[in-house]
Amino acid sequence: MNIVTPRSAPADVQRTPARPSREEAEAAVRTLLRWACDDPEREGLRDTPARVVRSYEEFFAGYHVDPVALLERTFSETDGYDEMVLLRDIRLESYCEHHMVPIVGRAHVAYLPHRRVVGISKLARVIEAYSKRLQIQEKLTAQIANTLNDVLQPRGVAVVIEASHQCMTTRGVHKPGVSMVTSRMLGAFRDDPTTRREFLSMLRGPRSEAMD
Repeated sequence: MNIVTPRSAPADVQRTPARPSREEAEAAVRTLLRWACDDPEREGLRDTPARVVRSYEEFFAGYHVDPVALLERTFSETDGYDEMVLLRDIRLESYCEHHMVPIVGRAHVAYLPHRRVVGISKLARVIEAYSKRLQIQEKLTAQIANTLNDVLQPRGVAVVIEASHQCMTTRGVHKPGVSMVTSRMLGAFRDDPTTRREFLSMLRGPRSEAMD
């Protein structure tokens, strides 16, 4: 991942007050442990605040990654290739901004190149950059599609996300097994029914054993 310093933070990240220190973050976790009616000084919890803060650094690493910078290097030597590029079943882990619990699922991303293509790993990294933040799935879907469209300027972009939300499965209505599907179609995927059908057909196509 391309890690950027706070001085050059991505433009899409809303400016917030000064970041608390690690000590302040750990103190906040201790407060939550006490609020949950447990003792943060007991042996099993003594190191939990530090572990939680380290986990948050990983969970929310996307705030320090510029998705646009990930897509800046493209390739023009494609021998005229202009058909659909589809990356299916990209593992996605995000976090609900309302309850701060996991959103786990898969993303499918396609684009129609316009003279240039991008390395496929960069598509997965853009998904990770946006998902490793506090999110709602609708916004996450739009951010991925809009960024690919703005930077690559292809003939079209399609993004579909299927995910399970623990704010629904482990609390509230307690409905396990429910998945949410969101999509954003731009360019030819929105305007051309044939292109959209081709994309959806490729999504439903056979998957290798490794994908299952």
